[in-house]
Amino acid sequence: VQLQASGGGLVQPGGSLRLSCVASGSTLDDYGIGWFRQAPGKEREWVSCIRSGTYYADSVKGRFTISRDNAKNTVFLQANSLKPEDTAIYYCAASRILRACRDHRENQFHLWGLGTLVTVSS
Repeated sequence: VQLQASGGGLVQPGGSLRLSCVASGSTLDDYGIGWFRQAPGKEREWVSCIRSGTYYADSVKGRFTISRDNAKNTVFLQANSLKPEDTAIYYCAASRILRACRDHRENQFHLWGLGTLVTVSS
C-alpha cells in the first residue's frame, strides 16, 4: 500500500481545508488510518484516526472531522475553524494493529505517505 496526502495550502485563520489521503496498491478496508502533523521546530503529533470509530486529539476536537470513502480508497480530514497553531505538515499513516487508533502511537503505524503543508496565516 502506498499513501498520498494532498489538499494542503494557505488559508486565513477561521478558514477550512479538506485533506485527502489516497491509497494505492491495496484496499484500506483492513487498516486504521491516522493523521499526524509536524509544526516547524516541534515533534510530530497525532491528530486523528479512523477505523471502526473515530478519534481526535483534544486540540482539534470539534473543529476537525475524519471520514473515509472505501469505494475511493480515500480518507478525508475536514479541518474547520483553522488557527495559526494548526500550521504544520500533515501526514497520513496506516496500521493493521487493531488498537492503533485508540493508542495513536507513531510506532504502531507502519505505512506513511508524504505530507501536505497546511499554513494558517493572515
